[in-house]
Amino acid sequence: MSAEYENASVRFEPDESPSYPVAIGAGVQAAMVIVAPVVLTVVVVMQIAGQTDRFLTWAVFAALCISGITTILQVRSVGRFGSGYLLMMGTSGAFIAVCVAALQAGGPATMASLVVVSSLFQFLMAARLSWLRRLFTPVVSGTVVMLIAATVMPLIFDSLSSAPPGTSSIAAPLASGVTLITIVGLILRAPARLRLWSPVIGVVVGCLVAAPFGLYDMGAVTASPWIGIPSGGWPGLDLTPGVEFWGLLPAFVIATLVGAIETLGDGVAIQRVSHRNPKATDFRAVQGALNADGMGNLLSGLSGTLPNTTYSSSISLAEVTGMASRRVGVALGMTFLAIAFVPKMSALLIAIPPSIAAAYLTVLVGLLFVQGAKIVVRDGLDHRKATVVGISFWVGTAFQNGWVFPDLLGDGIVGTLFGNGMTSGAIFAILMMTFLELTGARRRRLETQLSTQALPELNTFLRKLATKHGWDEASSERLILVGEETLTGLMSEEVDVSVGKRYLRVSARPDGGDMEIEFVSAPSRENLEDQLSYVGDAPDIPEAREISFRLLRHFASRVRHQKYHGVDVVTVTVQGP
Repeated sequence: MSAEYENASVRFEPDESPSYPVAIGAGVQAAMVIVAPVVLTVVVVMQIAGQTDRFLTWAVFAALCISGITTILQVRSVGRFGSGYLLMMGTSGAFIAVCVAALQAGGPATMASLVVVSSLFQFLMAARLSWLRRLFTPVVSGTVVMLIAATVMPLIFDSLSSAPPGTSSIAAPLASGVTLITIVGLILRAPARLRLWSPVIGVVVGCLVAAPFGLYDMGAVTASPWIGIPSGGWPGLDLTPGVEFWGLLPAFVIATLVGAIETLGDGVAIQRVSHRNPKATDFRAVQGALNADGMGNLLSGLSGTLPNTTYSSSISLAEVTGMASRRVGVALGMTFLAIAFVPKMSALLIAIPPSIAAAYLTVLVGLLFVQGAKIVVRDGLDHRKATVVGISFWVGTAFQNGWVFPDLLGDGIVGTLFGNGMTSGAIFAILMMTFLELTGARRRRLETQLSTQALPELNTFLRKLATKHGWDEASSERLILVGEETLTGLMSEEVDVSVGKRYLRVSARPDGGDMEIEFVSAPSRENLEDQLSYVGDAPDIPEAREISFRLLRHFASRVRHQKYHGVDVVTVTVQGP
């Protein structure tokens, strides 16, 4: 099946503009699908942390406003802010645990300050992502995502049976159970179009079950005006941070970087489903997505609500509806803003019982755990990586639940730092990966100019490397051939002439019985890994460069191309004798 055929269902590409009625209809539909998680995530955090209704109302208002503004920024893009694609923004589930901890330890102002400071790291990551490629590896980021789920799940489970005093003991379990069964049933068996609405349908069914028991309070809904802005509620910023701030800051930074990694993946994926004729990944768009995400976090902190992030459901909606137009994204963002200024609609969502919101989040966080596992597995799992994942996950879980050294940690910065499972697990994972990097075979390096003149120098470099490690003639030739074809592939890419000369740094080291070679070059506009995936199995070869891609795909056991702003990194693995 060709890539062109897979994307034939695209009705409107980003640059194309459907009629206003069509765009508004699609935007409102998309907003209705994701408005529930945007609001419910805020509601659950505030309820678990025991915050006032006044602050809750403000936090929901701010979350809706910022989700609308940043969604419009994502699709329209201003300078380096925004991807230019239909990426929906909403409240981030990755921050549930750390925001609850911040609210309980220091209050709303402390949480707001932590969100503001940690958001700055996302801008730094967007600008210098290539520097972090060996630190935030798929193993580390996948483990942290799994720890987010493990950290949040106990809090969610406690809310499944939450009910007001005097309510029947069966009310909350029944409502949450019906909600969970409905959502899961629809996800497992419903058609694709209906599956997107499964969270909304599940929550509505759960509320219908809860209403006769008095769990769904309509008093606040009827008392709320149709149009207005919440009075008060803004927490401000804590300008004199204490122990709680410094102890939780690493956890917020890690959550921010994990959210950035998720945004990076969404920024790549949305490009693949937004064009009828697939194009190579434009990393400038991905960097713009990261910057817009960081701006959303900064605005969230300044306004005192939870950080936001891109929603992966953007990709599903684009695939199902075929609507990737920027005009649809603007309509979606405007719908969020409209809902924010309709207090009655916000109150309708806030009134959803905690048990029903927890049932919805059980599905969401469960899928988040699987997503973390997939990140780890896709990178390849050997005994070393398996050890890092297994030890880091259970160490983080143990610290989070106070199973190890609870008396030694205390209540200071160390206790706050390691008492968060995501932080402690990430620290262990990073330390173990750093140990593997430092104790591995020394990397041999070659620096040269990216041109045909570098080919003899590269061949000599690789042949010496193969001889040093006792490779036979056939394996040595395979190694040299992969190096040649990778170099040829990089040189054949279309580049920006204003960049001038491109330089190449090659580093190689043995990995078990194989050889891992990393090519780092100046910026380019195409993705070598994408080009390899586009090479079909048909016998006709229309151009010489495609021969190079076919050879590389055949002789290299693994090819990975990471495109950063200003840097291209191609890592190839060649099987040994």
